Amino acid sequence: MPTITPSLWFDDNVEEAIAFYSAIFPNSAVETIERYTEAGPGTPGQVVAATFTLDGQRFIGINGGPQFPFTEAVSFTIACRDQAEVDYYWDRLVEGGQESQCGWLKDKFGLSWQIVPERLTQLTSDPDPARAAAATRAMLGMSRIVVADLEEAVAGL
Repeated sequence: MPTITPSLWFDDNVEEAIAFYSAIFPNSAVETIERYTEAGPGTPGQVVAATFTLDGQRFIGINGGPQFPFTEAVSFTIACRDQAEVDYYWDRLVEGGQESQCGWLKDKFGLSWQIVPERLTQLTSDPDPARAAAATRAMLGMSRIVVADLEEAVAGL
């Protein structure tokens, strides 16, 4: 069966990105690093591509230059068990990056992430429409998702 591997296009800092992500995600490793040779087209020894895993998920990273920056059209979602996991991933991935809303952030490389606690999905899909709406309204006002604030919004009905 074929596998699907996300391929990420970095300006010229794929090694820095791999080190950054590997320090955050457990079960991470570099599989391969490919460098330009005397045949070019880049500077001999310069990294052109790498294959790596983050928490068991395989990725390909390419040093392709600034022609194609990351956008929110593609993001990675981290499903978190609890607030401690949300805080762990949020604090590390947003370092040098930018907060957005509803659990979204951009890391320092411009890659978008959604940090989502399981409880958010449970509350926003509650069979009681009023509870689901209260949770959704609360989420819309947040950058980092705070489970206690979601619970408070639903309890305040």
